[in-house]
Amino acid sequence: MTEKATHIGEILNKYEKDLLPRWISFQSANTRGNTMKQAELEMESREFLRLFTQALDENRDGADTTAPTWSGVRDFLGGISRSRAKAGFTPSETARFIFSLKEPLFDLLRKELKSEPQALVDDLAFGNRLLDDLGLYTTEVFQKSLDEILSRQQEEMLELSTPVVELWEGILALPLIGTLDSARTQIVMESLLQKIVETGSGIAIIDITGVPTVDTLVAQHLLKTVAAARLMGAECIISGIRPQIAQTIVHLGVDLGNVITKATLAHAFSIALERADLQVCKRTEA
Repeated sequence: MTEKATHIGEILNKYEKDLLPRWISFQSANTRGNTMKQAELEMESREFLRLFTQALDENRDGADTTAPTWSGVRDFLGGISRSRAKAGFTPSETARFIFSLKEPLFDLLRKELKSEPQALVDDLAFGNRLLDDLGLYTTEVFQKSLDEILSRQQEEMLELSTPVVELWEGILALPLIGTLDSARTQIVMESLLQKIVETGSGIAIIDITGVPTVDTLVAQHLLKTVAAARLMGAECIISGIRPQIAQTIVHLGVDLGNVITKATLAHAFSIALERADLQVCKRTEA
């Protein structure tokens, strides 16, 4: 059999007005009402049927949905998958947009081809294979879009978790909280260097009070950040050196001899004020 599925195309053209509301009803029954408006669902369903029917009418490639004939359908489904990933749909809800078409479409096939059993079997097999492939494609694009969204959110969270604050004119502070890995170190370094350029600061305090553990890798990350800041003309002070961290650094043999370290941010700020030739005094009564 030549897989052109002419019966499916003909049935879609003939029964679209009957098929569309039934298909939308199947989707609505399995879609959260607060995630999609009925008018939007109807518009997307109508447009898909138009593109799907057009591809079937022009079909010269059988059920190969990667062929040029199906590019318009794939592009449309890709757009739906990305928009639904952003809207908070689940993979199942997104794939159901395609799979829910099977029952109303196949019912029409059985009705139209009941006197042609072989044609019915052929068209059911073709339609099932075709919709399965399109449903899988929809899921793949959805998952890729979701991964991109999560990756972007993670990057934004990392940026928010590494704020650089100006404690005083010429004195910056970078409080670190959580694990310091290579990806986060890069963001930390970029944020600090950018702030040094913007403010012209000569002193930066890196506070690691909120860093749970310090191992060789974390220590190397800190030293790289200090070295990068020095190249920009700023001196770094590391604060938050607790007894356990001090013992770990000594045990690991990490050389912090040329870096000023203090137990608390307050002590580090005091040293920074001295280096900047500044002094904080109590106000005297008039």
